[in-house]
Amino acid sequence: MLSIRRHPKLVLVLLCAAAVLAARPTDDAVHTGDGADGGTATQVARLYQDAEVATRQYEKGRRAVEAQRAEAERLEALLDQQRQEIAVLHEDLGRIVRAQYRDGGGLPLTAQLMLSGDPEELMRGQHVLSKTNQAVSNAIGKSRRAEEQLAADEAKAAAAWQDLEKQNAALAELKQDIERKLERARGQLQGEADASAAAGNCRGAVRLDQPEQHFTQPWVAPVETYEMSAGFGSGGARWANRHTGQDFAVPIGTPVRSVGEGRVVRVSCGGAFGIEIVLQHPGGYYTQYAHLASVAVDQGESVVPGQWIGQAGTTGNSTGPHLHFEVRVTPELGSGVNPVPWLETRGVPL
Repeated sequence: MLSIRRHPKLVLVLLCAAAVLAARPTDDAVHTGDGADGGTATQVARLYQDAEVATRQYEKGRRAVEAQRAEAERLEALLDQQRQEIAVLHEDLGRIVRAQYRDGGGLPLTAQLMLSGDPEELMRGQHVLSKTNQAVSNAIGKSRRAEEQLAADEAKAAAAWQDLEKQNAALAELKQDIERKLERARGQLQGEADASAAAGNCRGAVRLDQPEQHFTQPWVAPVETYEMSAGFGSGGARWANRHTGQDFAVPIGTPVRSVGEGRVVRVSCGGAFGIEIVLQHPGGYYTQYAHLASVAVDQGESVVPGQWIGQAGTTGNSTGPHLHFEVRVTPELGSGVNPVPWLETRGVPL
């Protein structure tokens, strides 16, 4: 840990930062329970939200620590500069004392006046010397008082710094605990999804708590964060001809969004696509979302841009967790167009 140089401003800044860290989310409250409704899909969705909140809080805390570290270093440099100036004053005082000694400064002023050839010049010199001595003494006294105040604040600053790091460590542990719970819940969710897909029997919509929507565009990406993997038209041993959509590599349970306004025309389980949803959009296009772990809508429902319609998984003909996304001119396989330029022309670059 960085050694804190003593400075009263640092105490205040550190205490304020610690107070920010200590304030846990209110509107973004972390849910650490097991899901009151008992649904694994709902539990996973809530844990995703909790992990996002905890990550934001952890990052805020980490930035606060780094900011205080930089502030401590800046104040340390200022204090070193102040000490250098004090050292220069001490050297000046030493020169004055030595000059006094050489010029008879050790004699009483009366004796110096009797021996001086120019008493008036001597008195002027004594006056200047007195003012110089007084200025140096004042500077040294001021510096000494400042050092004493800074020394008194050192313990407070150190305690504030330790509290800051303790709060940040607690947030990191909370984040890790949520991620561990999320990993276990993902496995359970995928197991339930595999059983449903194998039986060809969809379990029905799991009503996820929808986040507040802030979309200003009519079209959005099907997942918020992702890595693009297999693209449209690419070859592979797992496809009969060419890949018919765009894959987005995401963890199991990742919320899947409707890319635009539309209506659910198909919810099905089993087969190569596992659990899938097909939406119809104005203008005659359809979008498909496949290899899901759960669905959050029923056939016939209307959806809006960005609405959570399901959760990504790895059901069906899948080698790992991802969302298979298609844009079609009919609801059926084989009528797909490249989703990437299709979304780009609608203001959604991938």
